Amino acid sequence: MPTTTLTTFIRGGLLLWLLCLLAPAARATHIVGGELDLQHVNGATYQLSLNLYFDAVNGQPGALDPELTASIFEKGTNRRMLDVPLPLTNNTLVSYTNPACTTPSLVTRRLVYTRPITLAGQTFASPNGYYVAVERCCRNNGISNIVDPGGAAQTFYLEFPPVVRNGQDFRNSTPRIFPPLSDYACRGELFYYNFGGQDTDGDSLVYDLVTPLNGYSNTVIPKPDRAQPAPYSTVRWVDSLSVTRQIPGNPTLSIGRLTGRLEVRPTRLGLFVFGVRCTEYRKGVRLGETRRDFQLKVISCPTNARPKVVMQVPNRRQPYQVGRDTLRLQPGGNRCFTLKFTDADLTSALTLSLSPVNFTAPLPTLSILQGTVRTPGAPDTLVSRLCFPDCFNTKGKVYLLDVIVADNGCSLPKRDTVRVAVTSVPEPNAAPLLRSTAVLPLRARPGDLITFDLVATDPDNDPITLEMTGRGFTPAGVGAQLTQTASNGQLTGRFTWRVDCRAVDKPLYEFEFTAAAAPCADRQATTLVIPVQIEYVNRPPQLTSPFPGPAAGSPTPPAPLVIRRPIGGVYEASLAGLDLDVDALTLTAVGTGFDLAAAGMTFVPRNGNGQASGVFRWEASCEAVRLNGLEVTFTLQESTCWPQPQTRIVRFEVEQPPVPDFLPPNVITPYQRDEKNDFFELDNVKNNLPPDFCESRFADLEIFNRWGSRVYRTTNRSFRWDGGGLPAGVYYYLIEFTDKKRYKGTVTIAN
Repeated sequence: MPTTTLTTFIRGGLLLWLLCLLAPAARATHIVGGELDLQHVNGATYQLSLNLYFDAVNGQPGALDPELTASIFEKGTNRRMLDVPLPLTNNTLVSYTNPACTTPSLVTRRLVYTRPITLAGQTFASPNGYYVAVERCCRNNGISNIVDPGGAAQTFYLEFPPVVRNGQDFRNSTPRIFPPLSDYACRGELFYYNFGGQDTDGDSLVYDLVTPLNGYSNTVIPKPDRAQPAPYSTVRWVDSLSVTRQIPGNPTLSIGRLTGRLEVRPTRLGLFVFGVRCTEYRKGVRLGETRRDFQLKVISCPTNARPKVVMQVPNRRQPYQVGRDTLRLQPGGNRCFTLKFTDADLTSALTLSLSPVNFTAPLPTLSILQGTVRTPGAPDTLVSRLCFPDCFNTKGKVYLLDVIVADNGCSLPKRDTVRVAVTSVPEPNAAPLLRSTAVLPLRARPGDLITFDLVATDPDNDPITLEMTGRGFTPAGVGAQLTQTASNGQLTGRFTWRVDCRAVDKPLYEFEFTAAAAPCADRQATTLVIPVQIEYVNRPPQLTSPFPGPAAGSPTPPAPLVIRRPIGGVYEASLAGLDLDVDALTLTAVGTGFDLAAAGMTFVPRNGNGQASGVFRWEASCEAVRLNGLEVTFTLQESTCWPQPQTRIVRFEVEQPPVPDFLPPNVITPYQRDEKNDFFELDNVKNNLPPDFCESRFADLEIFNRWGSRVYRTTNRSFRWDGGGLPAGVYYYLIEFTDKKRYKGTVTIAN
């Protein structure tokens, strides 16, 4: 094979191999739609976000990108300004208007890619403005109204103005289109949805339909490293469809220019993509735009009849006539009206709601909000009472109120509306009344319980509330509570305060109680103030003991008293406490780092109100030697708000026996048989062998000859060594105690 042909063959094979590798990405059809969003944060910082709507049923998991790149260009010149990697930060399901209408064939996820960016004034100041683009392929393969949907891409696109105008910072955030839903449409039925957005800057928003952008990404390169500059190609419509007829319907898809309300009565089944553009204006000057692509699935639905609602006017056979009748409400007159609502469909769940047209609260009430008709055991018609509150005040104007009945049909409920015109003069109203059972003056000490009742009534039977506040304090912060019960047209509050130590910070607490009503949103209140005086004085308790306390006026206690006893010796002491305020007293004895019982100590207290006593006993043992002394803290503690404990610290030590000079014998004459100096012994008064004391005890004695060989060993403190028949000469001894003390010397065996 010629070299040129071989090279061509190899290159062709590599290209085919690469295309095979790219094939899964080319088949990654998943995009439902989406939009870009740019929000000003502070200074030159903005938050750039991409909302990508993902087909969770048909979309391939491999198409769920962890990151996408947004590119920013200058309009007019298409100069590339910035490429921004946007990481995936959120992944949630898009909800349905009516969850009961959920279909498993239509599940959409909202993927949010976002990152803060800096748009510096010296860089982004072109009067042409700028645009942002993200390119990704491919769209949902099941789309019915465009050519080759599985190979069609989407270019997410928005425009924004310069961040500096006329030498001044110009801040702007793009409008946010209302979040989409997963709703589907029924063939032959009107579908509507509000895509109207919100603008944080208060700019004017205008909506229109546009052909979705395709761009430069494709099945071979579905995810470019960055977007290409404009212009971007658009998707191609099938049949006779166009930008003004994106979904076959009667009427076809339309959007409210100022409201953003989408409407269509689809005539064909299928999955249809559509594009919406939201353009923002400030003081008549165009700032920019944001685009959203989305999909609408049209399915066959069961026939659904429209529900009906009628309003009955008292003393009249004919129902309320919209546009002709006006309800005129006067004080003392009838304020309730009958509503009847029904539906021709079997087992139809109906819901009544009220929507004010040209006013806000207060709204009238409905006795029945929902119910089911035309099912076994249920009526064909439901009846509800519409009642206007006595305080309803139209202030001389005609208020319009929509009474709406909706069924539970899918995909969207059908509705019927009666628009009611009403004028109303409110009933005259008086302020609430408030009284208390508290007997003044109220005085309390810590531990006392204060209770009294408050009774609130309203001459007009308006709903009332009972509130409790404190002047300069929070009642809950000091433990005060107000529980309320309503009965027989009155509201009763039970005030309860178990006065505790939190109250001693102030001598006087003023509790303010308010009975309030708000007819016609006009607050009317009556206030009652009840003072509580706190009486609290605390004198320190007195501790009597054999241990000295701090000197008068001294800020520091004296050094601990030291008490010494020999091993086996006993020490006892009695302590007594007295409190003139008769507070509960507690006497305690606590060892520093040791347990009293383990150290041979006991403390038996007798505690009580105003008086306490205790007996301490110590039998000296080696535990005190091991711990190098025992420190005990005796405390007289009072149970009160500002306790002033009395403390004594005592140190207990064991007296060590005297250790005289060690003067052992150094010559023995066992061979003279004169019963004098026959033995080498140490445990006697004469030789003054150190006494055994706790951890320091005789361990052993060893005797060695001059060659270092041991000739004798004993662990008996009262040993007697007669030389063991060894020849006369000098021998060496070593004495060891258990605390590692050693004594060395020589002993000579003489003839």
